[in-house]
Amino acid sequence: MAKGVYKTNKKDGSVYYRVSITYKNKHISIGSYDDENTASQVYCTACDILFKPDIYYVNIDLHTSSYAECHIDFPYSKFISLINFRDNGIYIKTPIYLCNKAFLYFLEPGNTLIFSIDDLFYYSHHTIMCRGGYYFVNDYGMQTSILSRFGIRSHSVKGKDYIFRNNDEHDFRYENVCVVNKYNGVSQIVKNGRIMFQSRIHINGDFIIGTYGAEYEAAIAYNKVADMLEPVFPVNYT
Repeated sequence: MAKGVYKTNKKDGSVYYRVSITYKNKHISIGSYDDENTASQVYCTACDILFKPDIYYVNIDLHTSSYAECHIDFPYSKFISLINFRDNGIYIKTPIYLCNKAFLYFLEPGNTLIFSIDDLFYYSHHTIMCRGGYYFVNDYGMQTSILSRFGIRSHSVKGKDYIFRNNDEHDFRYENVCVVNKYNGVSQIVKNGRIMFQSRIHINGDFIIGTYGAEYEAAIAYNKVADMLEPVFPVNYT
């Protein structure tokens, strides 16, 4: 049996081959394969990733990696995890690469997100998925948008309720995500050159409750109307 490859039987009796590697006293499972030859090639690639940084690397400035140099179907998530372990001395199961005061999350080749270091623990234990540009995690069995960590509601509209300050929609650092409209039924508007807050509710069409100088005042006005229409409308918590 090739080094790093372990023959195992499935419940139905069929054979498959598990691949794992030990690095810095850490035993890391790479994956399972149907034939020994492929499993052996995957193990050799894992060794190369760990010991050939000139070939296998992450470019933190461009938010890219040299994954294209893998000439075998090597798990992308493991590729990033191994490079991060090699370069930063910390093994993280999710595809994270640590940077200065931030980290890169390599969702797939060509799609990399950046987060503030404050979110490291959370995303070390939650795998991000993407469907039609919607990024979410499974949190206690529920699909939770990663925008919810900023207080952004599921029905919020990009460009109206929240913006990316540097126009990079892959940059989820706290200083880059700006929540414009925090409360249900409250929108920021400009009136006579002043920033105002308009409160409106949808009752057979949009009904404007009023325009206020403070956001919390508009939220309170919305709450008063929503209270009269409970339980149909959500209430703001200020």
